[in-house]
Amino acid sequence: MIAVWGGACLAEILIAGLLLIRVAIGPTVCDRIVALNMVSTQATLAVLLFAAFADRPIDLDVALWLASFSYLATIVWSRYLERGLL
Repeated sequence: MIAVWGGACLAEILIAGLLLIRVAIGPTVCDRIVALNMVSTQATLAVLLFAAFADRPIDLDVALWLASFSYLATIVWSRYLERGLL
């Protein structure tokens, strides 16, 4: 079962890497913000899977922090776009 957790963690990191390409070449700012939000979601999942893989429940706090602040950052960027500040 440990190999499954480790493999899933590596798959999430690979997906986040591919999404970083989308952040770099996204045609619009909205595409880049959505891709960046997806990167943070994939990073949160990777931390959760690593916590299960390494049997370290302390890492769950990091995942919770990352998920909550990435959600707030997406709201802030959306508000800037809505007001036309970018």
